[in-house]
Amino acid sequence: MKRVFNFSAGPAILPEDVLKDAANEMLDYQNSGMSVMEMSHRSKMYQQIIDEAESDLRKLLDIPENYKVLFLQGGGTMQFSMVPMNLMKNGVADYIITGAWAEKAAEEAKKYLKVNEIASSKDKMFSYIPDLSNLKISEDADYVFMCDNNTIYGTKFHELPDTKGKVLVSDASSCFLSEPIDVSKYGLIFAGAQKNVGPAGTVIVIIREDLISKEIDPKTPILLRYDIHAENGSMYNTPPTYGIYLCGKVFKWLLNLGGLKAIEQINIKKANILYDYLDQSKMFYGTVDKKSRSLMNVCFKSTSEELDNQFLKESKAAGFENLKGHRSIGGMRASIYNAMPTEGVQALVDFMQDFEKRNEG
Repeated sequence: MKRVFNFSAGPAILPEDVLKDAANEMLDYQNSGMSVMEMSHRSKMYQQIIDEAESDLRKLLDIPENYKVLFLQGGGTMQFSMVPMNLMKNGVADYIITGAWAEKAAEEAKKYLKVNEIASSKDKMFSYIPDLSNLKISEDADYVFMCDNNTIYGTKFHELPDTKGKVLVSDASSCFLSEPIDVSKYGLIFAGAQKNVGPAGTVIVIIREDLISKEIDPKTPILLRYDIHAENGSMYNTPPTYGIYLCGKVFKWLLNLGGLKAIEQINIKKANILYDYLDQSKMFYGTVDKKSRSLMNVCFKSTSEELDNQFLKESKAAGFENLKGHRSIGGMRASIYNAMPTEGVQALVDFMQDFEKRNEG
């Protein structure tokens, strides 16, 4: 067996220890005689799996007691609808537009309420995070929406907007559990698991209890109601059982590493290896404003599209997978999530240096 260095933006790399552990339990989970995939979600054994996952996530993020943790389906995109449908009171929301996913979230929200775009970095192809110091927060806004880390463009919020007391909602899909955060500063955080936490098909929602209301449009589909999922412990319907099980293993892996402060330092070290090279290279360059750089998604280009294509071809042959940038911006993108080992980033830089020497002039 040969494992490649997988720089995919999602579905993305998972910790090798987690995959090995899951493989060992694939046919027989804790002498049950069955796989977790075959297990009833109503069984005591599975209830222990989901309870442990929630408990470990609460430890990692130090989640306050007045917040519910929900394990749902539909990925981050489903939350683009669920957020406005459940949080809408005045029918107004403010959105900070920093990339394609924030744009998609805003467009979906417009089906249910009035959306005010209070800041945007679209003028420069979303290559920076806009000034957050004096946002014009709407007096009647039900919430303020942000996408913390922008997978396609490689930008990251390094400070939170002042929402003037309004509820802050964050799509944290591609930076979830990559660093410590203060959950109490948010009303709702959601994250599709496939970027940094687990397999595709699972989404984690952390929501303050006072935002869970039964006083919403009665026509809201029952599976799109936070109150239903909260009342039923994410078990109203069959949840993504195997995805939750794997997320739980990733939570334990992070706790064993020393938690989010420990993984943050590892992530900073990994990112600096690549950014330091890009900053001194004569062939490759980062495409993002330095103050807005992501630790998770490093976007870069060479001096020509022809060289980009040659690099992508040669890097794939050398065992570096999924380095092609998003189709909307081209170039390259190295997604170096929690599970990407430091040696993977160093190997990529070594290859880039060699490529540059062979093609200089």
